[in-house]
Amino acid sequence: MNPVPPQREYFLDSIRAWLMLLGIPFHISLIYSGHTWHVNSAEPSWWLTLFNDFVHAFRMQVFFVISGYFSYMLFLRYPLKRWWKVRVERVGIPMLTAIPLLTLPQFIMLQYVKGKADSWHTLSAYDKYNALAWELISHLWFLLVLVVLTTLSMWVFTKIKKRLDAAENAWITHISMPKLTLIFFLLGVGYAVVRRTILILYPPILSDGLFNFIVMQTLFYVPFFMLGALAFISPNLKALFTTPSRGCTIAAGLAFAVYLVNQHYGNGDAWMYETEYVITMVMGLWMVNVVFSLGHRLLNFQSARVTYFVNASLFIYLVHHPLTLFFGAYITPHISSNLLGFLCGLVFVIGIALILYEIHLRVPLLKFLFSGKPPVKRDKNDAVAN
Repeated sequence: MNPVPPQREYFLDSIRAWLMLLGIPFHISLIYSGHTWHVNSAEPSWWLTLFNDFVHAFRMQVFFVISGYFSYMLFLRYPLKRWWKVRVERVGIPMLTAIPLLTLPQFIMLQYVKGKADSWHTLSAYDKYNALAWELISHLWFLLVLVVLTTLSMWVFTKIKKRLDAAENAWITHISMPKLTLIFFLLGVGYAVVRRTILILYPPILSDGLFNFIVMQTLFYVPFFMLGALAFISPNLKALFTTPSRGCTIAAGLAFAVYLVNQHYGNGDAWMYETEYVITMVMGLWMVNVVFSLGHRLLNFQSARVTYFVNASLFIYLVHHPLTLFFGAYITPHISSNLLGFLCGLVFVIGIALILYEIHLRVPLLKFLFSGKPPVKRDKNDAVAN
């Protein structure tokens, strides 16, 4: 284990927390958007649809860059097996906890909301399995992807470290945003080719929940995860993202405009999804600069209030989804205004999530299950001194 702790990255902690918490207005806006979801309002709102599309186009790409950054930081701190155990516990235990406590009740509720409970017995064994795969993993998919990425990184990070020890990664210090843009554009095209090839050879597999989460989502986000690890290794690459770039801001805005055009005029039976992946791959890269530079300038400080939400962000994210669906199914129909409904949804979900967070902090078992962190054992001498 490395005895020297790295300098605290307050702005990255804050960005990661706010990206997590951004899932709340994202999913509430999905109720009022023009996109078909589990529950929808009577009339869609164009501005909430726009907000939803914008958040969807970049949020998780930036999140996985930060995850890769902190994963490599911890990789240097722990022995390999210990690192894997710590990382998988931190994301795997909350995911496994949330399935029976959150997404299973959510699934049962939706069966009755959609009127499908009585027809469940008519489904084939595979259809039941696949429905459960989609619905029980649900909004926990990124935790499953992090488990897969962590496992793959045991080999990848070891290779990277060996190359660094051999001074073979000097190219990282000379990388530029245009070069990165070309690389991520080609990665987006490559992902689109893989998806189209699968669609031609065996299209049903793309509808399989576990295949989608474990294979397709991992393939899309692995470049961002590795980019985060490289940003930790190279101060110059990190500076490329923390230094404001007018070009990245303009390019991200243009990419979002193209994204909207593709959403509006694209055809799902044609190349709409492949085009979307290419757009969001490069837009995600540019938004890393936009978000990191803003965060570095505005959020790079220690604050008790910010620390509270950093610590609470995962728990709030885990519980917000069933709360959002409950709000959409049973409260949204009674609110005629989309704006009022959206604001009420924020108050309802965040308020109850914070209450549940405070309750779980007072129950050691729940605190462990929703964080993956074992209780800290205090030395008896320290306890007496305190």
